Amino acid sequence: MKIKFISLLALFLSLAAASSLAAEALLIAVIPKSTDNDYWRTVHAGALKAQADLIAEGIPVTVLWEGTQREDQLEEQKNIIARFVTRKVSGIVLAPMQAAALVPPAEHAVAAKIPVVIIDSPLNSELAASTVATNNYKGGMLAGRRMADVLGGKGKVAMLRFVKGHSSTQPRESGFLDAIKKYPNIQVISSDQQAGATAEDARLAAKALLERIGAEVQGIFTPNLTSTAGMLAALREAGLAGKISFVGFDSSAAQIEALRKGEMSGMIVQQPFMMGYLGVRTAVDVIHGKTVAKEVDTEVKLVTKENLDTPEIHKLLNPSEG
Repeated sequence: MKIKFISLLALFLSLAAASSLAAEALLIAVIPKSTDNDYWRTVHAGALKAQADLIAEGIPVTVLWEGTQREDQLEEQKNIIARFVTRKVSGIVLAPMQAAALVPPAEHAVAAKIPVVIIDSPLNSELAASTVATNNYKGGMLAGRRMADVLGGKGKVAMLRFVKGHSSTQPRESGFLDAIKKYPNIQVISSDQQAGATAEDARLAAKALLERIGAEVQGIFTPNLTSTAGMLAALREAGLAGKISFVGFDSSAAQIEALRKGEMSGMIVQQPFMMGYLGVRTAVDVIHGKTVAKEVDTEVKLVTKENLDTPEIHKLLNPSEG
């Protein structure tokens, strides 16, 4: 009877300890720009890997993932931040849709003693603990130089923008145009059309653009995953895939296939897995009072048909395998 009592007591104490451990877990809210494409799903996978690694290191962490469905739902992203502040999470990892518009809700979180780590795109505030992101302007420059290379330094090109005011795609677009300016024999014949927030929006916008300039353009650039997916679909529908040099931002299975088939001339690839991973780990470091870098450049790479199967690029495109 005594043994049974001791066993029950031990069970109770172990359950109490587990409950206490769970109660002390850091709650890290990760807020992407949307949840409807492979890019953000890869960010999520990186955040979950950070959670698993931290738990294995004896640091209990729970990642809370919530985002809008589309990348143009600015007010809803503000509301998500507000809800997490009310919930009193331990930290917030935020991919802001706009650099200026998200400053008040992010600074409200900091004022509530909730550290904010920015990922993917900048925020116009010094109160963010750290920014873990791509050098988007550099990525746009890479795209422009690749376009010039495949065109032999001459021809007519177009750019299908994403959406107005977007904090990550605007510098990519500027970088592309600045790179093209260095080639006097390349003419930009369209750069003011916007793709819209989804791949279907982009397909329709790309279709309209191609109907207007498809006969005279030799190269096209798109600055993010959805605009690239939409343009690829429109090029295929118009029978122009592989006939017009096409450089796009971000990667997906469909775009890797297009690169292999010669329907794309290059992809500018970021490291969304690493953004999610380092975003969560950095937030935990801040909570524990550790010094963190104010800015972390997660780098971009040009992926082409020629380097697609190299070990470096394979690892970049399949980060969860490592």
